Amino acid sequence: MNTLSLPERVPHTALEDIIALLFGTLVVSFGASLLKQAGALTGGMAGLAFLIHYATGVKFGVAFFLLNLPFYWLAFRRMGKAFVVKTFCAILMVSVFTELHPRFIDISHLNPFYAAIFASVIMGLGFLVLFRHKASLGGVNILALYLQDRYQWRAGKIMMAVDVCIMLASLAVVSLPILAASICGGVVLNLIIAMNHRPNRYLA
Repeated sequence: MNTLSLPERVPHTALEDIIALLFGTLVVSFGASLLKQAGALTGGMAGLAFLIHYATGVKFGVAFFLLNLPFYWLAFRRMGKAFVVKTFCAILMVSVFTELHPRFIDISHLNPFYAAIFASVIMGLGFLVLFRHKASLGGVNILALYLQDRYQWRAGKIMMAVDVCIMLASLAVVSLPILAASICGGVVLNLIIAMNHRPNRYLA
């Protein structure tokens, strides 16, 4: 009896990983730059970094990089050295690129709802690139990916639950219209991840 054989798994090369990290972080950081200009925010560690930025004036890139430092140990213990190295590089590049984008592009008017939704779409695409090359943007992403690999829990749903808490906390620093726009963007971002990043869907 003949059975269909599964296609051979072909891992990414080191060059492909480097290019993916560059492209993925450029896309995510551009989305974060749009959110920052609109005064909106998102979930995860980026959301916490936005809260700190709006409340204290600390640069988003600095806050984002520092907030992720405690999570590298968990990543090393549970996800491996290669994952930690890729994630550290991804976080560093997003932190730097987010601060550099305004030097090259200046948008005079940006509707918060448009910014939140459009930024979330392109950030979701960037996240998928990073996830599929065994990298993340730290913090909640590391925890979500670990739980997905260990218990088959959907990373998108885990991130969505955490994001709800961050959005509620943001009431202290943003207006209700901005919060509404940010929530819409957060839903879009997590839907993209939940629909496209599932266990065993992508094996390279």
